[in-house]
Amino acid sequence: MPGMVLFGRRWAIASDDLVFPGFFELFLRVLWWIGILTLYLMHRGKLDCAGGVLLSSYMIVLIVLLAFVICNVLAIVCVSMKGTICNPGPRKSMSKLLYIRLALFLPEMVWASLGAAWVAEGVQCDKTVVNGIIATVIFSWIIIVATLVTIIIVFDPLGGKMAPYSSAGPSHLDSHESSQLFNGLKTAATSLWETRIKFLCCCIGQDDHTRVAFSSTAELFSTYFSDTDLVPSDIAAGLALLHQQQDNISNNQEPAEVITHSPEPSQEADLDAELENCRHYMQFAAAAYGWPLYIYRNPFTGLCRIGGDCCRNRTTDYDLVGGDQLNCHLGSILQTTRLQYRDFIHISFHDKVYELPFLVALDHRKESVVVAVRGTMSLQDILTDLSAESETLDLECEVEDCLAHKGISQAARYIYRRLNDDGILSQAFSVVPEYRLVIVGHSLGAGAAALVAIMLRNLYPQVRCYAFSPPRGLLSKSLHEYSKNFIVSLVLGNDVIPRLSVTNLEDLKKRILRVIAHCNEPKYKILLQGCWYELFGGNPSNFPTELEGANQGDLTQPLLGEQTLLTHCSPAYSFSSDSPLDSPHKYPPLYPPGRIIHLEEEGSSGRFGYCSTAQYSAKWSHEAQFSKILIGPKMLTDHMPDILMRALDRVVSDRVACLSCPARGASNVDVV
Repeated sequence: MPGMVLFGRRWAIASDDLVFPGFFELFLRVLWWIGILTLYLMHRGKLDCAGGVLLSSYMIVLIVLLAFVICNVLAIVCVSMKGTICNPGPRKSMSKLLYIRLALFLPEMVWASLGAAWVAEGVQCDKTVVNGIIATVIFSWIIIVATLVTIIIVFDPLGGKMAPYSSAGPSHLDSHESSQLFNGLKTAATSLWETRIKFLCCCIGQDDHTRVAFSSTAELFSTYFSDTDLVPSDIAAGLALLHQQQDNISNNQEPAEVITHSPEPSQEADLDAELENCRHYMQFAAAAYGWPLYIYRNPFTGLCRIGGDCCRNRTTDYDLVGGDQLNCHLGSILQTTRLQYRDFIHISFHDKVYELPFLVALDHRKESVVVAVRGTMSLQDILTDLSAESETLDLECEVEDCLAHKGISQAARYIYRRLNDDGILSQAFSVVPEYRLVIVGHSLGAGAAALVAIMLRNLYPQVRCYAFSPPRGLLSKSLHEYSKNFIVSLVLGNDVIPRLSVTNLEDLKKRILRVIAHCNEPKYKILLQGCWYELFGGNPSNFPTELEGANQGDLTQPLLGEQTLLTHCSPAYSFSSDSPLDSPHKYPPLYPPGRIIHLEEEGSSGRFGYCSTAQYSAKWSHEAQFSKILIGPKMLTDHMPDILMRALDRVVSDRVACLSCPARGASNVDVV
């Protein structure tokens, strides 16, 4: 950091990113050089054939050329290992070395072409020599093509606009010039991100909703990345350091800081009742994913169980709407929920931007009409997730500041119209008028379910919602408080989604900048130690995160448009809050829905995924406990619905097995 400036433009690679690729190329080049030298020394006496002089000359020149390349690559690796992420001063000669390296590609390409031409002429020499030359030519072209692909990957389309400011430094800009820089970069970046998103999502159509989602997502990405000068490896190093720092703080924390008082018996009884409800309704949230999740959860038997339903044509009393392989979906839904065909009122796998699949079923065990909304499973769903600005909800309730995530609220409005205006709920309650309404979902589906429950509260005052792993950036503070009366959210471990919001992402970016600015180790050491720590663990306090005083004066600028990174390394430095993402109008702080049950792993059962012996505890938690993104190997796996279901089963089973413990008091909620 910052990105290197070559040929008058900035590239998406830093001068300290060449250690690992340099070592890899050096290893290949040395082996190659030794092989060619050995081939020449062992067979030079057999080159007195037709064309032998050409092959001898080819190998001699190649040996010399490879020696120059090896020396140059070795120098690049040695220079790239110097300095720190925010101190590229010791690497200032890197651009000259790269110019030399690129210049050496010209004779290498010419010589590889000549070698290919000479071999093609059918030189009548020793077969071993000819085969060695053919292998050399092929290897040369592989190296050349790999280099060209690497150049394409690290090419930054905005580099031409950023290079003049990268070399001059923001300290040379007045406020007007700095503002112009940011506006120009943001406009160009928004256009670039929109082009990228359209290319990646070229298969999903171009209706009005999709175009709005493209623009919204492009603006979010461009706003988030336009005010930093980070390359991808800087972010990886920052995440590794944050994880170690986070574990170090956790290890040093006193138990009294974690548990301040014991829960009351009534709270424990309330928790037991809601955990049982969560375990029951999580089956519906999982069923809404259809056959892909069912096959994933049952890789050996799932296809056999639902295979007959995939090929069966059956007349039903319920609606099947949109999507392919509907009978496969239906078979998996029946297997997951253990309901009968007649228990379903509506099943929709229609999937578009802002329009989510959902199902409506009659749950006779809990006497409820269940609406289950599917979570993220397609590019359309991802665009719905990424439409992250806020919009006002038109609700008939006495709640001020009714703001919600735009994409999810649009999806909730679609489901609300289908349920209410199309008469789906009326049809369900005409069959079972005494039942109550329960809305469930996982991930994106949890956010949509919570908003649908809020929209339907006036029509169905007894509505309940169970949101599994919902996104944090969903509701304004007032709506969050309002939703506590009828919504319960369930979060597992370090799941990143219930901690994910625009404001939390902005906080994560500032934490990454802060930790890499204070690190006194080169990037390659951070990445190596970070990989070892993630795989095998270790002592997090062994990783340096404080700059030595002698190195502080060499720091450079990682934030475009700010005067200094650390206010000339003052310990009292605090990051600017002028980021566009801090705008209270477009991206205000948003919160998760309802009351929150947190399942926390007790002890450690492995650094990745789910272990069958893992033990979990459950407790009511405040939303403030999810106000920061936690870095760890399970931040993604804890979000998987199958892992959440197994953890929930384990928690409920363990609590039921503890019935012999002292009475916890009567429940103060209805088990629905």
